Amino acid sequence: MNFNRRFQDNRTFGEIVRNMLLAAVSLFINGFGVYLTIQANIGAGPWDVLNLGLSHSLGILYGTASVAVSYSILGIDILLKEPIGIAMFIDAFVVGKSVDLFNHLNLVPACDSVKTGIPVMIIGLIIMAYTQFMYMSASLGCGPRDTLLVALVKRAGRIPLGAVSIALLSLATLIGYLLGGPVGIGTLICAFGTGPIMQMAFGSVHFDAAHVHHQRLQESLRVVMHRPAA
Repeated sequence: MNFNRRFQDNRTFGEIVRNMLLAAVSLFINGFGVYLTIQANIGAGPWDVLNLGLSHSLGILYGTASVAVSYSILGIDILLKEPIGIAMFIDAFVVGKSVDLFNHLNLVPACDSVKTGIPVMIIGLIIMAYTQFMYMSASLGCGPRDTLLVALVKRAGRIPLGAVSIALLSLATLIGYLLGGPVGIGTLICAFGTGPIMQMAFGSVHFDAAHVHHQRLQESLRVVMHRPAA
């Protein structure tokens, strides 16, 4: 079964609402995957090193730090005039605050060894990969960080995407580490394992992210306000 979806799926107000709910639910579950990678306790992913470092240094919840970072990046995306979709605003809020909820519920205790931490980390990454597919299939925008990466690659000249991605993740990790964020073998697993795991997940459901046509915020507003596109 091919799960690819098209831009025209958001041609009506009802379809946009349906896909916003799809994005919100998938991002909430994605937050559980993020929560597991943190509870693995072997070093967090690059962006979570930054979020946890801010949380530690400022004495705020992880989710609050995550929301602040996400909306800051979203602001940069807007300043760089990158395409913005409704789901990007949902992404910036839901994931971080869902992690706070799972932390409050204390569903999974922090692992006490690398032997138990690595499987928990990988399970978290698998959950994140499949929920990323669900989120992207809503066709209402990519994540703020992915959009920032694309924006930087456009402006990096001949520097390949991989090099730009490594530089961006390294910067997030360094700043987070200096703020007290946890760096370890899990950080490397996240940095180098996320891509292959996501590719495996997308392939298993025959989903091609390159063929998704994300609806921009302006276009979504036209549909909501019943204004035909020019």
